[in-house]
Amino acid sequence: MACRKDGKGRVLRKGEGYRKGDGRYSYVYIDPLGKKKTIYAKSLVKLREREEQLQKDQLDGLDVYVAGKADVNFLFDRYISTKTELRSTTYSNYLYTWNHFIRDTFGKKKVRDVKYSDVLFFYTDLINNQGLQINTLETINTVLRPTFQLAVRDDIIRKNPVDGAYCEVKKRNGGARKTRRALTVDQQRKFMEYVAKNPFFYHWYPFFVFLLGTGCRIGEAIGIRWDDIDLENRIIDINHSLTYYQRADDSYKCEFRVSLPKTEAGNRRIPMMQQVYDVLQEEYERQKQEGFCVENVDGMTNFVFTNRFGMPHNPAAVNRAIKRIVDTHNSEEEVAAKKEKREPVMIPRFSCHIFRHTFASRFCENETNIKVIQEVMGHADVSTTMNIYAEANPDVTKSVIEKLSKNMDIF
Repeated sequence: MACRKDGKGRVLRKGEGYRKGDGRYSYVYIDPLGKKKTIYAKSLVKLREREEQLQKDQLDGLDVYVAGKADVNFLFDRYISTKTELRSTTYSNYLYTWNHFIRDTFGKKKVRDVKYSDVLFFYTDLINNQGLQINTLETINTVLRPTFQLAVRDDIIRKNPVDGAYCEVKKRNGGARKTRRALTVDQQRKFMEYVAKNPFFYHWYPFFVFLLGTGCRIGEAIGIRWDDIDLENRIIDINHSLTYYQRADDSYKCEFRVSLPKTEAGNRRIPMMQQVYDVLQEEYERQKQEGFCVENVDGMTNFVFTNRFGMPHNPAAVNRAIKRIVDTHNSEEEVAAKKEKREPVMIPRFSCHIFRHTFASRFCENETNIKVIQEVMGHADVSTTMNIYAEANPDVTKSVIEKLSKNMDIF
């Protein structure tokens, strides 16, 4: 086999490469966690110095882990590399949670030094001093507990110090998860009317109509393509979603990836209500004149909803837009109410997921067939649908008992 050489005729070792474009040298390797990574240098000498240091660090890292002296961050990186079955959305959420809440603080502790009380203090600080909700703490616990469980299984530690800490903190703080509240009919109407009339926010109107009129998950909505929309028969085919997540390399950049539904129930066909059909028809005609989306994500293109750069929306950007709209509306409403000497009608802050919750609530308020609601929502478990139905119909239990009382002449 012929030897590969650089621009100066020097033989390159296995894994080394030379980029003629920028004159840089590269070295591709597999780290101890099984991930493929690349390092770069401006000279071959510098590259090989980095190779030697890299090999030393890798050996030291594993030795430190086996000796129980590795930090919690090393343990998480090792744990997440074993979870090859995770969907990209779940992987993205785990990575975000760790980097945002754990890596720069609790993650720097030595694995063997962590005690139950340390976890308890950490969780308590997040709630009392950092202002986190119990829901967010539950997500953090979902990542931290299995991370330490790996160390238990590897015989690095005997017991998992995270066990029971979340339940203890939850009990101290009332024990209840914060309930996601759907928008009321008045709040929904006021929000959409404001977006429709405001020239700065109107470009979001078609997307919000789609969310409120289909109940799609945010990933499904940003990933919808014209190929998935049948305007003639007024049917929307939900068969994938887009995930915006941090890359596995050290670049800290994010990218879109296509994800398939977790369950068979996620694949579904949703009939269009008139308002959804109208905005899609108008959007199609506009894009036919101005051009369709050409951005390619895992072989898919022709996305319906894009930003000013021609890229699909990412959920964080949607949430920021909602916050701006709500805050601007409420500021203007306070001024108007003061002039008119009345109480202001405010819209609560909410996330993009509340659009789906709001659609489900409106649906439940107007439909009694649970199976139909479950099918449209794409719920794998009917209990999820039932919970939303009960929340949307707080008087349903009372009315059922009253009806039962009338029909049971046995007392």
